[in-house]
Amino acid sequence: MPIATHRTLAEAWLAEDPDPETAAELRALLTAAGAGDAAAEKDLAERFTGALEFGTAGLRGILGAGPQRMNRVLVRKVTAGLAAYLLARVPDARERGVVIGHDARRLSREFAEDTARVLGGVGVRSFLAHRPWPTPMTAWAVTAERACAGVMVTASHNPPAYNGYKVYWGNGAQIIPPHDTGIAAAIAEVGASDRLAMPPLDELRRAGTVVDLTEASHDDYLAAVVALRASPGVDGRDLAIAYTPLHGVGARSVEPALRLAGFPDVHSEPSQREPDPAFPTVAFPNPEEKGAMDRVLALAARIHADVVLANDPDADRLCVAVPIAGPDGGGYRVLTGDQTGAVLADYLLEVGPRDRRMVATTIVSSQLLGFLAEQTGADYRETLTGFKWIGNAAMDYEREHGGRFVMGYEEAIGFSVGPLVRDKDGVSAAVIFAELVAWNRARGRSVLDQLDDIYRRVGLFVTEQVSLTRPGADGLAEIRDAMTRFRSAPPAALAGHTVEAVVDLSRGEGGLPPSDVLVFKLGGGRRVIMRPSGTEPKLKSYYEVRIAVGAGEAIADARVRGQAELAALRDAHQQLLS
Repeated sequence: MPIATHRTLAEAWLAEDPDPETAAELRALLTAAGAGDAAAEKDLAERFTGALEFGTAGLRGILGAGPQRMNRVLVRKVTAGLAAYLLARVPDARERGVVIGHDARRLSREFAEDTARVLGGVGVRSFLAHRPWPTPMTAWAVTAERACAGVMVTASHNPPAYNGYKVYWGNGAQIIPPHDTGIAAAIAEVGASDRLAMPPLDELRRAGTVVDLTEASHDDYLAAVVALRASPGVDGRDLAIAYTPLHGVGARSVEPALRLAGFPDVHSEPSQREPDPAFPTVAFPNPEEKGAMDRVLALAARIHADVVLANDPDADRLCVAVPIAGPDGGGYRVLTGDQTGAVLADYLLEVGPRDRRMVATTIVSSQLLGFLAEQTGADYRETLTGFKWIGNAAMDYEREHGGRFVMGYEEAIGFSVGPLVRDKDGVSAAVIFAELVAWNRARGRSVLDQLDDIYRRVGLFVTEQVSLTRPGADGLAEIRDAMTRFRSAPPAALAGHTVEAVVDLSRGEGGLPPSDVLVFKLGGGRRVIMRPSGTEPKLKSYYEVRIAVGAGEAIADARVRGQAELAALRDAHQQLLS
C-alpha cells in the first residue's frame, strides 16, 4: 500500500481521535513521513495496515494512534461492536449489563470510562470499577452481579507500552467461539467512533445506567476467596511471607486476603508495592522473567520467609519461591508453573473429599497432572492453551457429570482453585499456596519434600519453554513461515529419538478445537510443542521428558539425567528453527 494512502488513513483517524496525546503523536509522525523520514514511513505503514485482531483473548497491543495500536478510538469501536452483539444475542442485555474493570496501566481508566459511555449510549447498563483492581475480580464480579458480559482493561504482564481489552461472557469465563468471531463481525460494522452516542458519565449515573461498584464488592470477593481454604484448621499465624505485586494492583487484594485467611505475617517489597505503569524496577513486568523477583527474594532472605509470592501486574498469575534446605540456609528456589500446579493439585486432591472430581491443564503444560489424577482416581481434562478453555471445561464437567472442579492450571503460572473464578486467579492461588506451605510444615515437611515425593510416585518431568521474539509485521511473517515449514516437512527424529506422531491442531486433530499448534510425540514420553503466542510476537516451543526415578536414586541425580535429555531435545529442535 503506498504511503500516500497511509497518510490519508492517518488524517481521517485524526479527525475522530479524542485523545490529545495520540493525536499529537500522529501529527508528528505525519510530518516526519512527509519530510521523507524512512523510519516514520515504516511506522505509519505498520499502524495503518490492517487492525489489531479481536479474538478469544480480546485485544492487546502497544499504546498509540492507529488501528494497529491500542487507543481510545479503537476501544470505542470495539465496545460499540460488543454492545451490538450483546443486544442481538442476549434478550435482557440492557438490564443485566456489563461489568467493567481495569488495572493501573496508562489509559486504563480512560478506556474503562469510554467503555461505560459507549454502552450507556445504547442503553446498556454497566457496573464500573471504582478503582484499579485485579483481573480475577472482574471475572468474579460478572457472575456476582449476574451481568451478561464483562470487560477488563489490562495488558497483564506485557511491557509498559502495552494495554489491552479482555471480554468475558456472562458465565464469567473469557469468550470462546462463536462469540469471539461474532463480536469481531459486529465491530467491523461500526462506523466512525466520533458518531457514537456517548453521554457524560454523570448523566448516566443519574439515570442508573452506570453503577459505580464500591469497596463492598471487593470485600465480598475476598470473603469468597478465604472460603476456598481446604484446611482452615492449619495454623498459619507465624508463617513469614514475602510478597510483591510487581508494581501492579495485587497488594490491595492479596495482603488483606492472606490476613483474613489467617496469615498475618506478610511483608511486601516496598519498592514494588504501589501501582506504577512504568514498572521502574524491572526490565519486564513478569515474575517469570530473569531478575524480576530479585528484590522480593532479597526481602525473603532478610526476614527468613517461609514462602515467596509474586503476582504479575493484574494479579491473575502467581509465581512462587520456597526455601532450599541447608545447614546455613540455601536460598530460595523459584518453582515453575508446572511445579506449582503439581503441588497445588496434589495437596487439594489429598485433603479434599474423595467425590467425583476433576483437574485440568493445557496441552503445553506438563503431562504430570494427568498421572497425578490417574493415581488418585480423579478425572482429568486437557485443553487448548488459555484459561478460557479451562474455565469452560470446568463448567462443562460440572454440568454434564455433576462433579466438582478442584483446580486448573497452565504452565505460564496461571492457577484457578474451585469454581469461584472461571479464569486464572493469582489472589486465591496465593492464599491456597500459603495454606499448602503451612500444611506441609505441620507435617514436618517442606514444599520441596512434597514435590520430590510426587516425582517418586509418578516420575520426574523435566520441562522447558523457549520463546523466539519476532516483533513487527516481518516478525509475524517469520513466525507463520516457521509453522508452515514444520507442518509441511516435520522432522522424522529429534536428538536420536523417533517422532512417533505429529498432531496438527489446526486441523482439529486430538479432539480439540482447531488451533495453530503442532505436537511432536517422541519415544519414551518425550514431547515437543510449537505454537505462536496469542498475545505477544513470539513463537513458543515447549519441551518435556519423563524420567523414572530409580529405587534409592537421589532426585538430584535423576534431574541431571533429565536435564541432559531435555537439553539435547531442545537443541536439536532449535537448530531446525534457526
